[in-house]
Amino acid sequence: MSRLDLSIIIVSYNTKDLLLDCLESIVSTKEGLKVQVIVVDNASGDGSVEAIQKFKNRLDDFVIIENKENLGFSKANNLGVKKADGRYILFLNSDTKLHTKTLPGMVVFMDTHSDASVATCSLELLDGTLDDAAHRGFPTPWRAFCHFSGLSSILPNSNILNGYHLGWQNMDEIHEVEAVAGAFMLVRPEIGEKIGWWDEDYFWYGEDLDFCYEVKKHGGKIFYVPDYSALHYKGASGGIKKSSKEITSANQETKRKATQARFEAMKIFYKKHYIKKYPIIVTSLILLAIKIKEQVSK
Repeated sequence: MSRLDLSIIIVSYNTKDLLLDCLESIVSTKEGLKVQVIVVDNASGDGSVEAIQKFKNRLDDFVIIENKENLGFSKANNLGVKKADGRYILFLNSDTKLHTKTLPGMVVFMDTHSDASVATCSLELLDGTLDDAAHRGFPTPWRAFCHFSGLSSILPNSNILNGYHLGWQNMDEIHEVEAVAGAFMLVRPEIGEKIGWWDEDYFWYGEDLDFCYEVKKHGGKIFYVPDYSALHYKGASGGIKKSSKEITSANQETKRKATQARFEAMKIFYKKHYIKKYPIIVTSLILLAIKIKEQVSK
């Protein structure tokens, strides 16, 4: 059995100040846990790797993997997994800040819920609202239509119209969900090995949804645990999210690549999981809708 309770894998890309804050929050909230932190840096140009060296003596185990190019989120996480030695693995974004009790509380949750393959806490945005990616249903064609057309906002608590975000769930209680965000994803290593970890066809965006789909397909359970929380600036690396537009250092080229990757991820997910489930007319409409939305976003 590993001597470490938790391995935290953080993919870093030009978010030095946020990364430093994230690491500081880990150190200050880990309490009695034995924690390994693995930072996989995707060739940041902002001095991130040099800045985080000071944490080597403040953690039970601190690993830095320096990539020579930006390999994307999935590949970077898979590199981190190879170095992980904890009983559980937490995939954590560099633009998050942990709150008191969250790490020990979530580890206790996994220890006392042997049926949990994956779990997340309440991920809060700067304005205090929930990051909706932390509590999701899978984007079937109907759910996606309701979400992007605005129908889901008419009856947000409807299991028919708001399946995209599972709007009928009681957000004050622990419950199962279909998908959570890769920004805070606590994983039992056994399920990760079973599904082959992260699909490297995804570069940026969509990979966490795919990960959860595979977990559920292989019989795993995914839980939302509102008892604990963390701050998520959201999208600081890519620069295309409204929640982090004031703090991102992403240039226009990075934003363009992030936008392109976002829509590419939609197509990859649909073709991988849904193309055989729906008639060709539905597939044609879905791919057309993605293309139109991509063009509008440029």
